[in-house]
Amino acid sequence: MDINFNKNEDHNKLLVSELNRKLAKVSLGGGKSRIEKLHSKGKLTARERIDYLLDTGKNAIEIGAFAGDDMYKEHGGCPSGGVVIKMGYISGKQCIVVANDATVKAGAWFPITGKKNLRAQEIAIENKLPIIYLVDSAGVYLPMQDEIFPDKEHFGRIFRNNAIMSSMGITQIAAVMGSCVAGGAYLPIMSDEALIVDKTGSIFLAGSYLVKAAIGEQIDNESLGGATTHCEVSGVTDYKAKDDKAALDTIKNIVDKIGDFNTAGYNRKTPKMPVKNPEDIYGILPKSRVDQYDMHAIIERLVDDSKFEAYKDGYGQTIITGYARIDGWAVGIVANQRKLVKTTGAKTKPAEMQFGGVIYNDSADKATRFIANCNQKKIPLVFLQDVTGFMVGSKSEHSGIIKDGAKMVNAVSNSVVPKFTVIIGNSYGAGNYAMCGKAYDPRFIVAWPSAELAVMSGNSAAKVLLQIEKASLEKQGEVFTAEKEEALYSEIKARYDKQISPYYAAARLWTDGIINPLDTRTWISMGIEAANHAPIEKPFNLGVLQV
Repeated sequence: MDINFNKNEDHNKLLVSELNRKLAKVSLGGGKSRIEKLHSKGKLTARERIDYLLDTGKNAIEIGAFAGDDMYKEHGGCPSGGVVIKMGYISGKQCIVVANDATVKAGAWFPITGKKNLRAQEIAIENKLPIIYLVDSAGVYLPMQDEIFPDKEHFGRIFRNNAIMSSMGITQIAAVMGSCVAGGAYLPIMSDEALIVDKTGSIFLAGSYLVKAAIGEQIDNESLGGATTHCEVSGVTDYKAKDDKAALDTIKNIVDKIGDFNTAGYNRKTPKMPVKNPEDIYGILPKSRVDQYDMHAIIERLVDDSKFEAYKDGYGQTIITGYARIDGWAVGIVANQRKLVKTTGAKTKPAEMQFGGVIYNDSADKATRFIANCNQKKIPLVFLQDVTGFMVGSKSEHSGIIKDGAKMVNAVSNSVVPKFTVIIGNSYGAGNYAMCGKAYDPRFIVAWPSAELAVMSGNSAAKVLLQIEKASLEKQGEVFTAEKEEALYSEIKARYDKQISPYYAAARLWTDGIINPLDTRTWISMGIEAANHAPIEKPFNLGVLQV
């Protein structure tokens, strides 16, 4: 192995170490002292509840672990968005579990909390998966109520989705394991079945203080909306549990009785590990986002038996397309080729070099055809992004790059098979869109720690912004020296580089998570298994497509 491999390996392993450190920090929620306070009340933390509920020894993935990262500092922060979401197995059945983290502002809902809850429901709806709510929340975070209460994708959308899922036959089970106040009280009761933990769980539209202020009635919270009240008097809840574990055991028993589902019929054979060592990925992936490498080498370390059947291998070479298996599941892979490639073009044209990571006319055309083929064959799609955008310049414009790019976007948009996106490196501009960015409904979209998401690279953006800011300041009479220009450039680039970080994207749920490259197979496999719960309901149709 050469020196560059070793340098790359050291760099990427450090990125993974940093990822693990950050995950360990957010897993503490509001901190150790608040966890101890929760334990003193006989309650488990959100993550402890989920770990107890999910089957031991089976894979589970956490969605949105970095939601809210480095946000809401003036309000004390909101680790993981104040809610923990995992996909795993309960009594052998794949489920989504949503648990309020009471160590973070008593489980109050920040704007990102609402967005994260809606993401969990979206996953349940599109995959027809059972969803379990472990409720322990003080309700809307009042200092930010205007950003979480009234709009279409705000708090109220949760209850609308409860109703929609019920009509679709998607199982919803809620356990009230702490406070459940005001509008939040509707969530468990709009679920199919509701449990409540004795002495620690409570449900009411208004607590005892507000009741006294509003109508003058003197009553304590337990009598107003505790477990005995709602299981024996109002009939609002269906089961009373003595403690957290008893409630979770009841959920396990309920899920165990759920009937089987109709499958979408995605092809799966006995899984095989890659023949080529997946850990080589650390050394293959360059430290610099501008350096080139062969994406085939990455693919061979992600797919079963390291076998990849290339489609149109010698045409449109800046995008790789082909068939493989991941954990036994048949997949169609669309990946950006990051090495400089030589193409002969038409017979009348001389050979030319194409830049890696750039989408050219022919590569966009190839991807469009391949996506259509996968839809016809009912094969899930996996997009591996390391893209700087579409090729620019007169030659590309005159060749109709906009039309070819539009065809690719059309195919991605209208695809009916499940799509999964992994951002390996660059994810810039329209390249993000064409390669199935968040706006194009991938079932899961994840980033490796090496990812960058932005309209353009930090260097390019800083140069553009520098010229704009420099011109503005010069109009005001300011004289620019080389030193001043360099300082301004560095300031702008530092600001922009923060925004292209994968953590910035994950904090805002532009991705479902940042993952160790070695976990990529697990995410895709569990994602396809989830998608297999939901048969395709409409045919693939490209609409009006300019061929």
